[in-house]
Amino acid sequence: MLELYQYELSDIWDQDLDANGEYGYALGRYWQDKNCTAYVLTVSTQYAGFALVDNQVKLPGGEFWMDQFFILKKYRRKRVATHAAKQVFARHPGAWQVGQMTANTVAQAFWRTVITEFTGGEYSEHQLTSGWWQGYVQSFSSLGRVGA
Repeated sequence: MLELYQYELSDIWDQDLDANGEYGYALGRYWQDKNCTAYVLTVSTQYAGFALVDNQVKLPGGEFWMDQFFILKKYRRKRVATHAAKQVFARHPGAWQVGQMTANTVAQAFWRTVITEFTGGEYSEHQLTSGWWQGYVQSFSSLGRVGA
């Protein structure tokens, strides 16, 4: 699924295929680093997407970063992604940051809606315009919130 995700972002994420015709992604840290968690998202017993969480926050004060998040097209616009994101937030109580690349306006709208629902609108948003990662970052707390 990670290759599908990277392909979908290939028009805004500057990356090339490797010698094997793959984008490649260093997933090893999600099995080795206690600060990283990988989730495979399912609907019934079918694969529907994934979420990768780590601590590589972009602003001071954060604990959790939604590194990657993907839902297969078949399951989009059915609230599968919304439900999954809220469940992931609830599994990691604390200070969250979720970011989107500047050109990914669809992701920006999605995350603003999900985070507004999850927090009751209690979040802040920042635009990072310098450094190696640039885009929008929403910051919020998942403490005491239920991922329904």
